[in-house]
Amino acid sequence: MKLVYGVILALIALAAGGVAFVYSGVYDVAASDEHTPLGEWVIHTTMHNSIESQASDVTVPDLDGRDMVAQGARAYDALCAACHLKPGLEETALRAGLNPMPPALTQPIHWGPAAQFWIVKHGIKMTGMPAWGATHEDGELWEIVAFLQQLPELSEQEYAALVNPGDSPSGERAGEGHARNDGHDHTHGDMSGMMGDSSKQAAASHSDMDGMDSSISGAAQETGKKGSSDHYADGHTH
Repeated sequence: MKLVYGVILALIALAAGGVAFVYSGVYDVAASDEHTPLGEWVIHTTMHNSIESQASDVTVPDLDGRDMVAQGARAYDALCAACHLKPGLEETALRAGLNPMPPALTQPIHWGPAAQFWIVKHGIKMTGMPAWGATHEDGELWEIVAFLQQLPELSEQEYAALVNPGDSPSGERAGEGHARNDGHDHTHGDMSGMMGDSSKQAAASHSDMDGMDSSISGAAQETGKKGSSDHYADGHTH
């Protein structure tokens, strides 16, 4: 019986210590301060297993459509490149200040299409990764996932051709006045300057992003090489 009482008292002491720690303000939550090794392991492992579990029921559609990949490229350039980079872009002001640092999706990562879709749709708490499902339909998110399957293999020129097909000899701007069978207008507006590129790379956003705060343009300007690496080498998405 004494053992039982001892265990109960120990649990109460641990709970009281935890509450005291939370209210003490001792823990530094600054993004400029790295996690402790234990905290890093707990957060990363929890995130990894949660995504695998949540994405297990996701059914992956055909992602090989040329138009689907092209639409996804323009959406990625408008929504994702500032944090996850693109061919020819090695760092941005926005990405440099994030902790954990978002993985560079120009490099191969271990997440499959189902997990990528779940991440893009639902986001990840406490990482800065938005839940784009709040403002975009599943079809639009699958376009981004389709593009992500191609991104690690793309050169800077190939990426630019997908994002801004108007620069091609044919002069045809893919996505201009284009509407999908789901009835949603996918005309893309000029997002040049978002990455701070002096050559005015014409990234294009979906029409529902027309109201995006213009301050994002300044925050995402390219700052050049900083020599920092992803928070996790296995390429987890934030």
